[in-house]
Amino acid sequence: MSAPSPTPPDEDTLGENRKAEQLATAIGASVLNTLGRPDGLFRVSVVRLWRNRYRVNVHTGADAVSTRITDSFFLAVDKAGAVVESNPALTRRY
Repeated sequence: MSAPSPTPPDEDTLGENRKAEQLATAIGASVLNTLGRPDGLFRVSVVRLWRNRYRVNVHTGADAVSTRITDSFFLAVDKAGAVVESNPALTRRY
């Protein structure tokens, strides 16, 4: 007996996912604009914790196996993704 085919996501879910991805991209860009771009930047990971609170990690390294987190922040952001509060303080380093 075969498993039932998964139900495709509805338009509302797709729209919410798209908005969440766009907000995460805006938050990552905001962090890099303030922090600067470290040598060997691999990626910036943005994880929503609750409401407007996020964890942002800056990964550097030549490839996925050799990356390390060089900077990490707990952030509060506004609806546009601009940083309102940061712990530790978000300052230019690069």
